[in-house]
Amino acid sequence: DIWTMTVEEYQAAPRRTRVAYRLYRNPLFMFGFGPAVSFLIAQRFFSKEAKRRERVSVLVTNFAILAIIVLASLTIGFWTYVLIQLPVILVAGTVGIWLFYVQHQYEGVYWARSEAWSLTKAALEGSSYYRLPKVLQWFTGNIGLHHIHHLRPRIPNYRLQECYDQVPAMQAVQPLTIRESLKSLRMNLWDEERQMLVSFRSL
Repeated sequence: DIWTMTVEEYQAAPRRTRVAYRLYRNPLFMFGFGPAVSFLIAQRFFSKEAKRRERVSVLVTNFAILAIIVLASLTIGFWTYVLIQLPVILVAGTVGIWLFYVQHQYEGVYWARSEAWSLTKAALEGSSYYRLPKVLQWFTGNIGLHHIHHLRPRIPNYRLQECYDQVPAMQAVQPLTIRESLKSLRMNLWDEERQMLVSFRSL
């Protein structure tokens, strides 16, 4: 999840929390440092609340990563492996975090507390239709059609475009372009009174 505070939470938070939040929401930190922290550190551990299946998944993944590192070190050398793998992880991680971010943090997004929450409204207005050029849509597995994915998660990604083309309600969702999505970088807080994301400057 992307840490997002409400205006009220932010204003009531101690200075240390506000500074940490501003650092976290800084694009250079979130998309530069964030992928390394997320994929190289955070996902290598499981939480205390994790179920057995999740714990096993983390342990098996860690063992597989270790086996790959050992095998690569023996065949091409450790530093050669690092010089190949690290940029791949960081670029893929940055793209992944950006896609996850922009799918739920954009101008006009719908958010609601649990008592007022609606599945259909959350899917169609709280998840973006990130309209990418066809080649990028293919590389990202159609995940830009995120509103459909949230409405019906069982639809395979390779069928999302077909669903979009055949269901008029899916086409009614305002598409988000790459250019428009960049504006979301300035949206840092959820204003519950105005029901919209706002910038730090608006306070």
